[in-house]
Amino acid sequence: MGTNDSNIVKQNSRASKKFLEVSEPFYKKVLTRRRHSLKITLDKAYQNKPLTKEDIAFILQLRQKDDIDALFEAARTVRRENFGDKIFLYGFLYASTYCRNNCNFCFYRASNRTVHRYRKEEAEIIEIAVNLAESGVHLIDLTMGEDPIYFHNKERGFEPLIRLVEKVKTATGLPVMVSPGVVPEHVLEELSNAGASWLACYQETHNRDLFQKLRPGQSYDARLNSKHLAHKHGLLTEEGILVGVGETPRDISQSFDVMRTLEADQVRAMNFVPREGTPMVNHPSPDPLKELLIIALMRLIFPGKLIPATLDVEGLAGLKRRLEAGANVVTSIVPPRQGLSGVAQSFLDIDDARRTTASVLPVLEDCGLQAAPLEEYLAWIKKCRHSFSHRG
Repeated sequence: MGTNDSNIVKQNSRASKKFLEVSEPFYKKVLTRRRHSLKITLDKAYQNKPLTKEDIAFILQLRQKDDIDALFEAARTVRRENFGDKIFLYGFLYASTYCRNNCNFCFYRASNRTVHRYRKEEAEIIEIAVNLAESGVHLIDLTMGEDPIYFHNKERGFEPLIRLVEKVKTATGLPVMVSPGVVPEHVLEELSNAGASWLACYQETHNRDLFQKLRPGQSYDARLNSKHLAHKHGLLTEEGILVGVGETPRDISQSFDVMRTLEADQVRAMNFVPREGTPMVNHPSPDPLKELLIIALMRLIFPGKLIPATLDVEGLAGLKRRLEAGANVVTSIVPPRQGLSGVAQSFLDIDDARRTTASVLPVLEDCGLQAAPLEEYLAWIKKCRHSFSHRG
């Protein structure tokens, strides 16, 4: 090292030392203030006091490990108070990958020609559902797009779907969740009468302008109203937001307000995954931490609700982090080698059997958790349905 280089190093060293001497009290003050604010926010959650929009924005900007650990610990404490160490498991069966819509974020949008489409036959669906039930799941999730075969069939309409729900319910003895999109009210009533317990119909966002960018040509109000109608006919409802598609902290806070107004029984957040054949293929992937922060916020804001940890974004590798953030449902358990697809990730961890009940249970054990007895899940559903009489 030459003389000039040595002098520069010494100068930089002195400058750095002086900077630290001047700055350290300031940064200590900022750190103390931040931790104080976090403690106040978490104390409000412990006391079941509502979090403000400012509290929510504050949580969403957390990046320090100690702060995030404290947040997740609070979320787990609230979960433990409401559900003990029990976790519910959902078997996932993507029955049809046909859809009449052109959602800009969705791999299965109608105009995407890169998709391998399928409709599973009724007998095959029932067989897979029975196998899922035998593996220990608590619910069968029958997922599909707004399949034109139901919407455009003037003779039979939704009758095949209604009969399918009835047969899956009878064959498995388990609650059934169905996600056919926005359907007529009489179909919701018939699905409920056939034995369906849940309607899943995500808004993705509750910012109307962003909704139109994500779901062009669709009605925000019709989609939202379908969940009110589902409750009217005895169906539990799941509401969800898509993370990393341009939403702001204010939008997320607004979504929580709408979920509260809807009295959604299950609330979820899932990171956006860019996919080929969609207008958003080059949209940047969101920070994985964002989904986790929203899950934790949901647990603090909706302490007694079901909150999923999905296997559909990061597969089995991401499950522990979602459970540590306060989730109490594992969704998207998919049996291998059945030709089934996922939603965000069509093939991730499926055919190598990493999205099975057997693969999930060791992760639960590692987190100090366990799969709930089926009776506990059925009791939770019964309790929620009983509350319908007190809803507007």
